[in-house]
Amino acid sequence: MKFIYQDLLNFLHELPSKEDLSEKLFQLGHEHEIDGNIFDLEITPNRGDCLSLIGLSRDLNNFYESKNPFEIYEKDIKLLNLNFKNLSPDSCPKISFLEIEISDEITPYKPYLENYFSKIGNKKTNFFTDISNYISYEMGQPTHCYDRDLIANDLTFNKRICEETFKTIIGDEIMLEGENCVFTTGSEIVNLAGVMGGESTGCSTSTKKVLVECAYFNPEEIIGKTIKYNLKSDAAHKFERGVDIASQEHVLRRFISIVQDHAFIKDLSIKTFVSNDFKEKYLPIDNKCINKILGIKISREEYINYLSKLGFEIEDKIKIPSYRHDITSQNDLAEEIARIIGFNNIKSIPLKLNSFSTEENNRISLIQDFFAENGFSEVINFPFTEKEEEKSIHIDNPLDSSRKNLRTSLKDSLIENLLFNERRQKDSLKLFEISDVYLNKKNIVQEKRLGIIISGRCGNNYIDFQKKLDTNYLKKILNLNNGISIFNIEEISREGLKTKKKEKIFYAEVSLDDIPDEFFNNRKPKKASINFISYDPVSEFPFSIRDFSFSIKNPEQYNNFMTIIENFNDDNLKDFFIFDFFLNEKLGEIKVGVRLIFQSTSKTLSEIEIKKSSEKLIKPLIDLEGVSVPGLDSL
Repeated sequence: MKFIYQDLLNFLHELPSKEDLSEKLFQLGHEHEIDGNIFDLEITPNRGDCLSLIGLSRDLNNFYESKNPFEIYEKDIKLLNLNFKNLSPDSCPKISFLEIEISDEITPYKPYLENYFSKIGNKKTNFFTDISNYISYEMGQPTHCYDRDLIANDLTFNKRICEETFKTIIGDEIMLEGENCVFTTGSEIVNLAGVMGGESTGCSTSTKKVLVECAYFNPEEIIGKTIKYNLKSDAAHKFERGVDIASQEHVLRRFISIVQDHAFIKDLSIKTFVSNDFKEKYLPIDNKCINKILGIKISREEYINYLSKLGFEIEDKIKIPSYRHDITSQNDLAEEIARIIGFNNIKSIPLKLNSFSTEENNRISLIQDFFAENGFSEVINFPFTEKEEEKSIHIDNPLDSSRKNLRTSLKDSLIENLLFNERRQKDSLKLFEISDVYLNKKNIVQEKRLGIIISGRCGNNYIDFQKKLDTNYLKKILNLNNGISIFNIEEISREGLKTKKKEKIFYAEVSLDDIPDEFFNNRKPKKASINFISYDPVSEFPFSIRDFSFSIKNPEQYNNFMTIIENFNDDNLKDFFIFDFFLNEKLGEIKVGVRLIFQSTSKTLSEIEIKKSSEKLIKPLIDLEGVSVPGLDSL
């Protein structure tokens, strides 16, 4: 939406600078650009009430007291004689019509009307249509003008199947297809409701008698029509976001006032047709709930004051304005108050955890602690899988068509986790998951299980380098430490798995209910605590690997060798590990393969940068007595 800076000021008691106004609009969530005195706003789809000068001024009322600067026609108006039929009241629950006839002479446009066209850049067409466009800009309510002499005395609104050509008021011919909401006179379609009127009944510069339509259409009936028929329509843009159903007569009286500013009115009549009027919506007064949602403390008086200035009527409960379709709960009210206070002004506070100690949670916590202490990493997977088994539960409306069954086992997910890490040069993998599986027996059974998967070396240090993770390793962990003997350990075949690795994979899975009490004896769950610490985000840039083979002719230097590597500090070195180790006891010589992994969080590292970091580490290593890199000429 575009608006003229000075036009908005006319709706405010205070006169903010463009800079201050811009700051407040951003605070309220209205993204925009400024070109001279023109503000171009991006209004979020839920805030259709802000697509006008009066709507924006209401939203700014907590900062600059808003006002209605314009005049409306306040005299009594006779009842319109119009044979109107509404055959689809759910699509159009309320509609008003104004018939107005003027004399031949129209004076030059007043400054407020002239500026709208000259500064915004919209083209003038004819007197009544120009007023209709300005009314939409000022009040946010689209109207449509029919040349009264070009329509019969019968007008019908209906939602029906259309298969015919419709010529719009701007001269485009479109082929109406499927269900559409339309106005007809006789058998002729004269208006694609809420989108664009027809050429046959549109106003022209010679029109002196006009029928003005002011309606509320169900937004669902308008959404998608402009895309379907490739039409650009400001009216549709507003109707599909929801207009104010209670403002129709007020809008038409403002229409009369603008006509009166430019021409002599010979005749007036008006009529409203209500099928299903607006039902007032209410929410309870609950500032304590708002405080809980936002994590702040505001008084009841502040709470009421904020909302009152936004147009909410408050007595024993909160009355939602008819133009605020987006307000349905206390969460929405909390957002309104947060916008006024400013999200940046709401201070962060440490998260408070309520302690809970159910038996199941305690058992899970003990299991997590146990496996973490033994070097395992916990994974969490979605409960959906592509694999379908006899006891699988099928999902009728899956989010992903490739995952339309609930898991009956944790195995497949853990295999995927292991392969994912293997492809990223992880050589020692110990993973576990505690999650639910779902079995379709006589009834649907939900069962919490523990799954364990291992593969590769026991560790990346020289002691564990040659040792492989196997059944003996698991038995040692599970049996010797805590006497658990209920695990059925199986070897997973690599046949059919997309992997080049050859290390054996071992897997075990058990229901938490089957883990004996002996496991939990003499173990206490660690108290939950939150330590807010800084962390490095995962880099978006590629890593580079460099492998170096070291010869250590004096084994006693090995500890010094490892100390230098472990204490090495360089921003570009992401990780390192030993990928090869050989002790030649006869010669008293150690061969060590070290893999260096380089990665930056801000850019792709160049070859020169990688070489510089490598040399920074290698130099102190080869300075050790008896340490060398065979084949390395110089640094």
